[in-house]
Amino acid sequence: MFGYLKSRLKQWDSELRDSFGKDISSPAGRRAAFWHTQLMDHAFLRVWWTNLYQVVPGVWRSNQPSPKRVKRYKEMGIETILYLRGYKPNSFYLLEKEMCDAVGIKMVRVEMAARNAPKPKQLIALLDIFDTIEKPFLMHCKSGADRAGLAAALYMLYVEKVSLAKAREQLSRKYLHLKSTRTGILDLFLDVYEADTKDAPMPIREWIETRYDRDALTASFAEKRGKAA
Repeated sequence: MFGYLKSRLKQWDSELRDSFGKDISSPAGRRAAFWHTQLMDHAFLRVWWTNLYQVVPGVWRSNQPSPKRVKRYKEMGIETILYLRGYKPNSFYLLEKEMCDAVGIKMVRVEMAARNAPKPKQLIALLDIFDTIEKPFLMHCKSGADRAGLAAALYMLYVEKVSLAKAREQLSRKYLHLKSTRTGILDLFLDVYEADTKDAPMPIREWIETRYDRDALTASFAEKRGKAA
């Protein structure tokens, strides 16, 4: 039964994607994209649950916003959205980008992962964005728990120059981030940074550029998960 449902969902996903492709300008394409994001990206769960929080004045984090929420964010004063998900022609991306263009919100993007060690190039790209992004801005991933949490923690470390303990608060159960799952690799990233710079403090950007070892982090996390199993 489970296998059948999984197969049907995969089929529906493919059929809906084929219906809108890269273009949602037609009524039929927009309708297909709407149902794709509702059913395949679970947008119906985010109608009332937004996971919207202010990180510091002018900086916000949330889960994936609907077009209606993008419009409300513009009314709140949001000037820029930092999009942390994959941005191939997915329904949620196309619908969000369309509304951003319509209301005059600039979208900037860097693709992050929730269950894999962050890539150095993506981390540096994120820090580069923090150097120039127009505020007030909002950063988001799918649920607003993991990728948004790491990005917010890095913003606190890199821009606000807070303590690591303070930055860690952005990865917590308050935002539905669960360290005990595969997303705990993001916590380990901060753990390794702390341990590696304990005796010789180093700014987060310099550490990423000169000392961060993604493969070693991945192996260490796999070992820890294996021992805990």
